[in-house]
Amino acid sequence: MPGAMTDPLSPDDLLAALRDVGARKYHDKHSFHVLMNEGRLTPAQLKVWALNRFYYQRSIPVKDCSVMARMPSPRDRRRWRQRLVDQDGAGPDDEGGIEAWLRLVEACGGTRDEAWSGAGLLPGVRFAVDAYVHFVRERPWVEGVASSLTELFSPTLMSVRIVAFETHYPWVAAEGLSYFRGRPTRATKDSDHAVEIVLAHCTTRAMQDAAVAALDFKCDLLWAQLDAIYWHCVGP
Repeated sequence: MPGAMTDPLSPDDLLAALRDVGARKYHDKHSFHVLMNEGRLTPAQLKVWALNRFYYQRSIPVKDCSVMARMPSPRDRRRWRQRLVDQDGAGPDDEGGIEAWLRLVEACGGTRDEAWSGAGLLPGVRFAVDAYVHFVRERPWVEGVASSLTELFSPTLMSVRIVAFETHYPWVAAEGLSYFRGRPTRATKDSDHAVEIVLAHCTTRAMQDAAVAALDFKCDLLWAQLDAIYWHCVGP
């Protein structure tokens, strides 16, 4: 039918297209995560993963500030601001995701100094994370929102990961798993808001295609981080 490929998708079809990206490309399918969930990683390999992933964790608030600064709606900015609180913490008695990940680093045999200094940070991981922050800064703000929708798929990964760690890596202290335990609830809340924004603002087919492409790109960058870690820890 002429013009059909340029007609806007319905909200349901757009959400289905976004979910399809995760079904095909979310990094829960990566070989490194498969090894992790099967209990086949060594303590040294887990340490490398935790330290390198911290670079992504510390960059999330930077990304979120870039999105929030360009949001036109005060209501959306207020809601998005909660992401900063969740990750940075609200104060000494309300620690956030960065602190929770530092505890994971320690539980996996690393130190806070190693995490903050970037000791052992792999070039491929640095490149992928920096590319994501750059993408969010340079692209339209709603594409930055769409790229965050990997949160649609993370609750399942977190649930599987908790079971894997408790089953296969009992030497990892329970307090090191606090990030994973709290993430499903926060990810669901955050993804609900992001979906609401994308469906409301992406009303042309071009904008909808750009939103899907942004999520696709984010999945590539998550995958690239694990590629770098896998090659370092396991080999080609």
